[in-house]
Amino acid sequence: MKLGDDPVLRRLDAFPYRHRLGEVMSQPLVTIAAEKPLADVARLLAEHRISALVVLDQDGRPGGIVTERDLTRVVAAEGLGGLAAPVGRIMSSPVATVRVDDFVYVAIGRLARLGHRHLVVVAPDGRAIGMVTARSLLRQRAATALALGDEIDAAVGATDLARVQRGLAGLARGLMDEGLPAPEIAQVVSAVLRDLTRRATELAVAGMAASLGPPPTQYSILVLGSGGRGESLLAADQDNALVHAGGKADDPWFAELGRRLADTLDGAGIPYCKGGVMAREPAWRHTLPGWEAVIGRWVAAASPKDVLAADIFFDFQAVSGDPSLAERLREMALAQVKASPMLVRFLAADLATVRAPIGFFGGLRAQDGRIDVKRSGLFPIVAATRALALAQGSGVTPTLERLRLLVEAGHVPEADAERLREAHALFMAVVIEQQMRDMGAGLTPGNRVELSRLDAGRRRRLKAAFKNVEAFAQAVAGHIV
Repeated sequence: MKLGDDPVLRRLDAFPYRHRLGEVMSQPLVTIAAEKPLADVARLLAEHRISALVVLDQDGRPGGIVTERDLTRVVAAEGLGGLAAPVGRIMSSPVATVRVDDFVYVAIGRLARLGHRHLVVVAPDGRAIGMVTARSLLRQRAATALALGDEIDAAVGATDLARVQRGLAGLARGLMDEGLPAPEIAQVVSAVLRDLTRRATELAVAGMAASLGPPPTQYSILVLGSGGRGESLLAADQDNALVHAGGKADDPWFAELGRRLADTLDGAGIPYCKGGVMAREPAWRHTLPGWEAVIGRWVAAASPKDVLAADIFFDFQAVSGDPSLAERLREMALAQVKASPMLVRFLAADLATVRAPIGFFGGLRAQDGRIDVKRSGLFPIVAATRALALAQGSGVTPTLERLRLLVEAGHVPEADAERLREAHALFMAVVIEQQMRDMGAGLTPGNRVELSRLDAGRRRRLKAAFKNVEAFAQAVAGHIV
């Protein structure tokens, strides 16, 4: 089957023709009066984390729009004093609009034709009731299409799941071509992989019912590592675990569940974890008290193997079974970390050894023409933000969300966070691009990027990003250790 024939990708393409703007618009609409100063615009944009405000006329219809770009131009030309000017002086008018009952494709076409980033959504009587942006439409397309409810839920075995998994590379390529940032593409890929794990679990449980009976007690299947953080790329293998509410007598049933889950995922194109991080292994399958003992051992011993296990474990997300059991596990794990902060110190210890892969003469240092961007760039960001978040008792798992909360709590300066966000996005982009390139050439995708395919500008950005990550990692190590 050709990739373009995959029903998953067809459903992505069909999204704009099946959904109306009332389903996807941002609301409530944030507005401002024309006579208000531009300083109020800056405040409202920051407060609501949006990129534009609508100016209404006396009848509630859109009379103008002012964006963050408008503010930037004013400040560049007039300095901060320009923010005292009224909104009406710089707002764009007339306003481009779409009707609430228009299909999404209407908005996509209008944005492209006009070269705009924002459209105001109006009710049948012309009142402004919402807004859509080019970026939000792309994100919504991905989120809705990639729920993959029909395709994954209808799967009856590994072969059906494999069809979905094979479409991921083409899907990632399409989203990248449409301008979706690499971290958001990784969120999409992660959502699919977690959903595949959920369905594989359901198939395993159903297959065991006739011979072994139903689950003997409540349980939860967990996806660990990058899949749990929502940061999976295209070379992901299995990283999963299991927690159940029973006792030792129940373990054989869950061991069989873990085995069938691993076999189904491997058959679906998600290979066995080389490190054995799978629920089929006794080390990754426990009761709550069992997990408490394991984490206690990590805290006490903290061998290199324990630190690696803890790194993967603390990013978990529940995908099947009883989610409350997973949350009890998270609460217990965070309580143990708080009571024994030594584990966080062990997790941060290796950060002191992080070095940017830059040679003696200042160029990027490669091996066989490639550089491992995950090991040298992505991993230190993930590990450093994880250590800081755990030290604060946070159970949040996505790296960028951890970073945002650390900034809000005053633990990371916003300027440093912005550099890390830029580095994180750049690293993900070059790895995903390389993985798609390798898969197209029939090679096994990995995390090593060919330097020869990067232009001079991208190499400069990579070098700066590696240096920023090195500085951040060593600062975190010095702060925690």
